[in-house]
This record gives sequence, structure tokens and C-alpha cells, in this order.
Amino acid sequence: MERPYRQLFALAWPIVLARATQSVVGFSDALMVSPLGEAPLAAVTTGALNTFSVIILPMGTVFILQSFAAQLRGRGDLASVRRYAWYGLMIAALAGLLALAALPFLPWLLARFRYERAVTEAMSTYMSIRLLSVAFAVGTEALGNWYGGLGNTRVAMITGVITMVANVGLNYALIEPRFGLPGYGVAGAAWASTFATALGFAVALVMFSRAYGVEDSVRGPRGKLAMHELLRVLRFGLPNGVNWFLEFAAFTLFINVVVAHLGTTVLAGFNVVMQLNSISFMPAFGLSSASAILVGEAIGKGRRDEVWPIVRRGMIVACAWMGTIGALYFVAPARLIGLFKPRDVPADALVAVGATMLMMSALWQLFDGIGLTLAEALRAAGDTTWCMFARIVLAWFVFTPMAWAAILLFKGGVLTMMTALVVYIAALAALFAWRFASGRWQSIELIEPELL
Repeated sequence: MERPYRQLFALAWPIVLARATQSVVGFSDALMVSPLGEAPLAAVTTGALNTFSVIILPMGTVFILQSFAAQLRGRGDLASVRRYAWYGLMIAALAGLLALAALPFLPWLLARFRYERAVTEAMSTYMSIRLLSVAFAVGTEALGNWYGGLGNTRVAMITGVITMVANVGLNYALIEPRFGLPGYGVAGAAWASTFATALGFAVALVMFSRAYGVEDSVRGPRGKLAMHELLRVLRFGLPNGVNWFLEFAAFTLFINVVVAHLGTTVLAGFNVVMQLNSISFMPAFGLSSASAILVGEAIGKGRRDEVWPIVRRGMIVACAWMGTIGALYFVAPARLIGLFKPRDVPADALVAVGATMLMMSALWQLFDGIGLTLAEALRAAGDTTWCMFARIVLAWFVFTPMAWAAILLFKGGVLTMMTALVVYIAALAALFAWRFASGRWQSIELIEPELL
């Protein structure tokens, strides 16, 4: 294998495995709740997406730690690196406090949407428990990305595997009656994910406190935390977090209004499709993140001419993976959706509508692979503000009104809904390609001059 690809895969495989564990967590939640019926399945899968919409802003913000760590490492300033992990932990703590403050308003907020009553009640239970894990989830991402920027991608893998194993085991024990327990249903799934997330964070925190897997120069005193450094993290990180949050908020609104308008069967089927799509998305996201680490190091060394070859290799591998999995979605959709059939309940409608949506999701895989790789490369360069505005405009002023009008005004159905998603993902990839080709990211200075 050509050496640059070896370098990419050596860095990428732990991240890919870490992101794959996140797919397994969501997949197992849906799979193990599905025997309880369509309403619990819709509540857990939609509730998980709604919870992620709360986590995604601080998570996107701390993601920038990877870029800081990679560029500082590329420029040889490892003495300053340790402080940036603490900035990420501070952001995680604040996110957890805000999530706790939001808990009393959750039932009122969910009542604004047109769910069936059983779905609303179950989702409120699920989300009130899952929101307890916000600080742990953001903290784990902060430390994983900090380590990743230093070239150590195994920490994220270790914490991901531990979280996955704990989540699957606890789901098995808590959702249905087993081991003398009565079976806690939707609440059991929520507690399983919350406990597993807390465990993963505890492991990451112990490794960080013991300076596991970092170079000697990073193990020394962190130096005094500086407000100007935290503000710089927020300056570049918040646009990335707002970027992810507002795009995902548009997607969440799409699910809670447009998809829910088509009924519980379509809502449950669509969220099953999204869980299945995480199998293609998460590993490709891991590959793109590995490519972004190499981009950050190249920029830190002043070798911007090496960025495009790195991005091209990452794009080829990400598209190869997503295209292959997309082909599987296209040729065997009913079999895959059938894994999620409720027990002892006729589910022909769920399988039929889910299979149609899964087949159509195959159409966006290559666009998603291109967009992921380019978006991560631009983030590594610090080009977060432009990406934020591009996503906001496309998500809120094109995709959301287009989907709303097509379904609620013109009475479109499942095919119309999925076509809107394909068009949106393709347009996003085209925007990122244009921005990267413009070369304007090359003039951005992520690291302060005095750190050179």
C-alpha cells in the first residue's frame, strides 16, 4: 500500500472504530426497543436525535480542540497543548449545567409537536434521563479530539468500545424483564445509554489525568489557564458548534414536523433508516477526522501544498466505504428494515415504507462522503465561520421550507420527503467543494502568532 494511505489508515482505524461504536449504540437502542412496538421505537429513536440536538452545539465547539492540538503539534509547541484539554472540559461542564436547567421545560416543548400521545409520554421519559449525560458526552468528545490532534486516536477508540459494551449489556438487562428485573422499557434504554456514557467519560478522564499516551513534553505543567486562549477556542469552536447545531436543528424540525406529519409508522421507519445510515456515516466521519488531523499538522508545519493530496486520499476512502454500504442498502432494504420489526405485531407497513426510504438513502452516500471530507478539512484550517453560514442558509432557507411546503402544503409523501434530503446533501457537498477550491481557507491563522 502506498505510504500516504498507510499513514491515513494508521491514524484513521481507531477513529473509525470509535465512530462505529457510536453506530452500534444507536443501533442496539433501536433494535432492543423494537419488540415493544412502534410507539416505543419512535420515542427512543426520535428522542435520541432530539437529545443529540442538545449535545451537538457544545460537541461541535470542543471538536475544534483537534485542530488546535494538531496545529500546535505541527509547529512544535507541545508545552501549550495541555491547557486546551482543560478548556474543553470547562465547556463540557457548562453544557451539562444548561441541560439540567432545561429539564423542567421538556414536557411543554414536546407537547408542541404532533406526536401520538403514547410517543410523547415515552419520549419525555427517555429524554429526561438522557439529558443527564450531556456533560459526560461532551467531555468525552473534548478529550478524544484533544488526543486525536496529538496523533493518539486510540483513546477515543478505547472509550468508545467501553461505552458500546456497557450500553449493549445494560440495554439487554434493563429494557425487557431479565435477571430478576421487571423490565423498564424506554426508561431502561435511557438509563443504559446514560450510565454507559458516564463510564466512557470516566475512563477518558482517568487516562488524561495520568497523561496516558502523550509525548513527554505534554506531560509537564499545563501552565496557567489564559482567558485569551479560551476565547480563541470559542472564537473558532463556536461557529463550528453553531454550524452543527443549526443544521441538526433544521433536521430535527424536519423529523418532528414533516416526518411526524406522515404518521407514527413513517416516523419509526425513518428513524430506523437513520440508525442504519449511521453504519455508513460514522466510519466515514472517522476517516474524515483522521484526514483533518493530517491537514492540521501540514498547515502547522507551513506545508499547505500538501493539504489537497491529503484531502483527496481521505475523500477516496470515505466515498469507497459509503458507496459500498449504500449498495447494500439498495439491494437488501427489506431484510435490513425487518431486523427492527416489533414482536407479535403486524409490521408489513413499517417494513415496506422503511425499505423504500432505505433504498433512496443509497442515493446520497457519495455526496455525503465528499461533503464530510471537505467540511472536516475546512474545519482543520479554522474555516468555521463560512461553513457555519453556508449550512445555516442551506438548512433553514432552502431545505426546511422546501420540505415543509412539499409535504404539508402539496401533500407529498415518502418519496418527496427523501428526495428533499438527497438534494440537500448534494447541494451541501457542492458548496464545500467550491469553498475548498477557492483557497480562501489558506489565509486563516488558527493559532495565535505568539505561539509560533
